[in-house]
Amino acid sequence: MVRIAQIATADVMAVLIRHWHTKTETMRRVRQRIGAVMKWAVAQGYRDDNHAGDAIFTTLPKTGTVRKHQRVLSFAEFGAALDKLKASGAFESALLALEFLMPTACRSSEIRLAIWGEVDLESGTWTVPTSSMKAKRDHRVPLSACALEILHQARERSGGTGLIFPSVHGRALSDNTTSQLLRDSGIESVPNGFRSSFRDWAAECADAPRELALAQVNSDRVEAAYRRTDLFESRGVLMEEWAGFVEGRDEGGREAAPRACPQRRFAESILAVKADALRRAAEFGSCARNDSVCSPFVP
Repeated sequence: MVRIAQIATADVMAVLIRHWHTKTETMRRVRQRIGAVMKWAVAQGYRDDNHAGDAIFTTLPKTGTVRKHQRVLSFAEFGAALDKLKASGAFESALLALEFLMPTACRSSEIRLAIWGEVDLESGTWTVPTSSMKAKRDHRVPLSACALEILHQARERSGGTGLIFPSVHGRALSDNTTSQLLRDSGIESVPNGFRSSFRDWAAECADAPRELALAQVNSDRVEAAYRRTDLFESRGVLMEEWAGFVEGRDEGGREAAPRACPQRRFAESILAVKADALRRAAEFGSCARNDSVCSPFVP
């Protein structure tokens, strides 16, 4: 048995280098675990340094690997994905959980662990408790008409007590259950990928506080200290617009075909005007070279 004080950098390297090129991410985590033990030993006086610290990366070879992100849907694919889910005939609670995830853009774990005591159906508010939040603070979610309709369906099924979306055994749904439902429905995305799709839509089609809607931690500490509001009303408008986009509704609740993005339509109209202006300017230049009387402002 080797004492922890006798472990050298070469010993740590021997463990990591064996699978460094084939299982890089796993070896990074192994290095972190060894480093945690080393730090404890330093604090306890069993050794003077940490041979698994950040400095060891300078001696490990570069892998050249590219981190692959999970496949997520473009927001234009959301409508078709919702139709696939509704036609899947899957276990109703899991199906409702995924349908609820779409218009709320919350994390999968927050929805799977949600209980009826967190929801106020009359005010249309879902308060996610600190214990379920990655940001470690309560988060108020404004519920759109679509989200409220899903909750009413869930209440008819569960009786309005305990978990909102329980499994067939009455426990919380597992992450694998919702992920498997997406795969079985032919939807190439993970549940939390819906949040990324929402963010893309909000960036391109809306002018609203999308980071607060996603309950992201503000990296600017000064701004975070002075921002005392969660912009609940503004986020409510945003989430209603998003739900309407997913369902293919316009602002008046009418069926909108195809599912469209108002800001994209506006941008396309501006580009069309610009293209027409450039065409007229080119024609005017041609007239000027031929000594003709013409104007770029006359069709």
